[in-house]
This record gives sequence, C-alpha cells and structure tokens, in this order.
Amino acid sequence: MNEKTPAQTVGAASSAAVFGAPCWVSLMARDLQEAQNFYGAVLGWRFRRGRLGDQFRVAVVDGAPVAGIGSLAPALTVAVAWTPYFAVEDADRTAGRIRERSGTVAVGPLALAMGRGVLAADRDGAVFGLWEGELMRDWPAWRDKAPAWIRLLAKDAFESAIFYGEVLEWASGRAGCCDVSYLEGAVVLHREGRVLARLTSGADGTAANPLLHPRWHVHFAVKDLQETMRTADRHGGTVLGERSTSHGAEATLRDPDGAIFTVTATDNAVPE
Repeated sequence: MNEKTPAQTVGAASSAAVFGAPCWVSLMARDLQEAQNFYGAVLGWRFRRGRLGDQFRVAVVDGAPVAGIGSLAPALTVAVAWTPYFAVEDADRTAGRIRERSGTVAVGPLALAMGRGVLAADRDGAVFGLWEGELMRDWPAWRDKAPAWIRLLAKDAFESAIFYGEVLEWASGRAGCCDVSYLEGAVVLHREGRVLARLTSGADGTAANPLLHPRWHVHFAVKDLQETMRTADRHGGTVLGERSTSHGAEATLRDPDGAIFTVTATDNAVPE
C-alpha cells in the first residue's frame, strides 16, 4: 500500500525533521493483553491507547512514553520481536535504497493513521523499521529522557554503518543529519550531542546462542536488575544472559512470546 497520507508534513513533530534518527521502539505481540500483563509486571509499565488504533498501546513510566506494543496481525508472517524504528522523509525512496543495497523489505510501506511504516532487514538479517510522517505528540520527552536505547550487533560494525549510513543518510552532510564517530572498534550514532545508538561487531548468524545473531538489541532502564530478572521468571520469561558493563549491570531476557530485550541497571539507559 503506497498511498500518501495527510500526516506527511514537515515540522517539529515530523519524521522529516529528524530523518535518520531512531524515533521509537515497538513490539508486535501475538496477544496484546498478555504482553501488557508481562511487561507491566516486569518493567512496571502502565499503558494508554495510542493513535494507531485499538490494537496498539503506548507504555508509560511516570507519565513519560517508553515503547509501543501492538497486536500482530495473523496475516503477517513475522517473528515476535522488539524493533527500532528510524525516521525518514520518504518511505518509498528509503525502501528502494534498502533493496539496492541487498537488504530486505518485508512489509510496507504501509499506510497508518499517523503516517507510513516499513519493516525491513539489513544484509545480515537484523530487523528494523522505518517511519514516515507524524511522530507521537510526546516524542521530545522520549528523546530527552532516553528510557530506551538501541545497539546493533553486526557481523562487521563498519560495513553495517556504511549500509545504514547510505540508507538513512547518516553523516551525509545534509543539515540536521545524524553523525557517526568511531570509538574502540565500534560505531556510535549521535545527533546534537545525544548518543542515539551503538553498532558493534561480532555477530554470528550460525551460532546456537540467539544473542550472537545479527540483531538490533533494545535496552530498557530498570532500578533493580535482580528483582527484574526474578519477576520475569515468575511471569513466564527467561533470563538468557547477564553481564557487567561500564554503565552498569545488564541482563538479556526473553518474554513468553519469544521477544528478546535487555534491561540495564541505571536511571537512564545510555549506550556504553
């Protein structure tokens, strides 16, 4: 479905104003109510209706938005997974750049209430989304408070940075574009002084451990890591791994539906 929608206006709340930047993280679940029950218990989220319809909820903590959870349509044969979305000016043009660089466009551009969405994968198979149109009304709070952040585990971070840079116009020299820097073998994405994402090497698509597969990892901040892990276990989740980092301890969890996410013991989940 490629029709343009009225939401595609350039402005402070438009994807065009922050092109190339992560603008949201979302989970498409098989059972919306069960997903709300799990994440509400484990992460303390409350939920409100979003503007994308009855089958979509916005998770909030202390009144601030954190993430979205939607109901996966039975016709969509995609895995249940946490997915980061990047703001773009034109979903069709960006989807074309993905295909030209041997990535995959699985869904879309799909017209929705506020704009148009695309679900895609890079050359290594890491899944990500595109969003063209109006951003949620409290997007600035999400950006500034950083309750979630993203990290790509790629086969080669520098090759992936070239792919995403060409697709999303990172470091293009255009006014307002995201910039990249190279630090200790990794690629750091930033804009206006804010760190937005980190790309690291070492993925292995053939590994038995799913945490080593090429993937965009979505991180959420928690205050008590051990209690979060215990609560996840009590509600049907699985602890896949735990490690210490320069910004605090973190654990990677899998929800009862199979979606993988990471929790970090810090007040704000800022990339290391």
